[in-house]
Amino acid sequence: MRRWEEAIPAFDREVYERGGLGAPRPFGRHPALLIVDVVESWTGTKRQNVLEAIDEYRTACGESAWEALPRIQELLEACRAAGLPIVYTRGDPDEKATVGDSTKRAKQAEEIRRIHQAGISKLIAPRSGEFVLVKPKASAFFGTPLSTYLTQQGVDCLLVAGTSTSGCVQATVTDGHSHGYKVFVVEECVFDRSDFLHNVYLFNMNAKYADVISLEQALAHVRQSADEREPGAPVSS
Repeated sequence: MRRWEEAIPAFDREVYERGGLGAPRPFGRHPALLIVDVVESWTGTKRQNVLEAIDEYRTACGESAWEALPRIQELLEACRAAGLPIVYTRGDPDEKATVGDSTKRAKQAEEIRRIHQAGISKLIAPRSGEFVLVKPKASAFFGTPLSTYLTQQGVDCLLVAGTSTSGCVQATVTDGHSHGYKVFVVEECVFDRSDFLHNVYLFNMNAKYADVISLEQALAHVRQSADEREPGAPVSS
């Protein structure tokens, strides 16, 4: 049993299982990698525990971010080698300061801008040609051209990494499912400031909107996608 399954009471797991929730689905033929909000205001600028990290940025996730970063890097490099479309997301500082942030917690416009102007982690910095999507709210789909981009790329499933598991990842996964994509959350590549909520939301997403898979499984699917690519087919930048 996986760690995030063990966090759920046995009776609740049985209710969901009897209700037919959580059955796995086959992987798609044309995946894309979606890296949600892995910016320094969520990772912090250095490795430290979460209570110390939030003194620097109130949104920081502490140790869990630094455990996930090298795993995200490994997945990213595999997707690059396979020529898969890669999308990064980050908050739009001006829109969030104007229309409100992703959560209801009250923040001044100056603080909102400081948080969302932080750069994407240098460990996984975008390359030229990789799509960096700015978004006004939690979901990468809400008020953005993400669906149009994925349609243009012929994408039929999403590999999701990033943060926070209980916030922008969950919102993006739910909307991705609603838009008709098969969604796969890579367990070791998502993180949250709360270990409890991380586990609960992994269970919830796996039950309803996505398949939670291991990094090993994700890498195998990426390699298979590369092997099945038609000779001469274009490779994304």
